[in-house]
Amino acid sequence: MPSCLIAEDEPLLREQLRFRLRAAWPELDVCGEAENGEEALHLFEDCQPDIVFLDIQMPILSGIEVARRLSGRTHVVFVTAYDEYAVQAFERGAVDYLLKPVQLERIALTVERLRGRLAEPPAALDDFLDQLTARLSPRVSYLRWIRASLGTTLKLIAVSDVIYLQSEDKYTKVITADGEGLIKKTIKELQSQLDPEQFWQVHRSTIVNLDAIASVGRDYRDQPVIMLNGRPEALTVSRTYAHLFKQM
Repeated sequence: MPSCLIAEDEPLLREQLRFRLRAAWPELDVCGEAENGEEALHLFEDCQPDIVFLDIQMPILSGIEVARRLSGRTHVVFVTAYDEYAVQAFERGAVDYLLKPVQLERIALTVERLRGRLAEPPAALDDFLDQLTARLSPRVSYLRWIRASLGTTLKLIAVSDVIYLQSEDKYTKVITADGEGLIKKTIKELQSQLDPEQFWQVHRSTIVNLDAIASVGRDYRDQPVIMLNGRPEALTVSRTYAHLFKQM
């Protein structure tokens, strides 16, 4: 029976990957799950899996660092959010990849490839990893997922689905078209983790997704007011940030 190790620091994504692997490859034994690179190396030595699914970005040791240490010892599949970079870097086919969020159709293709490769020795990865590192190093990594609390439930929200974020006491509200959740991060912390070309701060307590802006009007003080796609409320732009909408 073939075996695999899953190394992914996001619990919900790890669970999703395990569930979809079970559906696509029922006889595959998931012999361990790691939430950081260091743990992945320890678990690898314990269970010696045929395949390792590695998140590229993990705490302590990245997926690339782990792959360097496992080069030639196991078949590696990277789990990545870098769509355009992944397509370019993995086109050689020596190492496969899965894009987040993991789709069942893509897993089925990966499983088909892995079944064929298990009859061959695992590839040496050093040259490939050098190329992958060179492609990814200039890229600034911005937040792509937010774990927000909805009552007693923890939900994983894609940053692209966020309409706006707003401070509330010691928390920040995450507003989407479907509702809202809470996270224990300040607006200041979030601002540094969001793509500034996609998310603008429009008030000391509010950050808005530009794709969610339906229109910008003016109030009685001639201050910009943002109307949103998918939400009935309007957002007032403070004087500090009014210059962003000067040409609107």
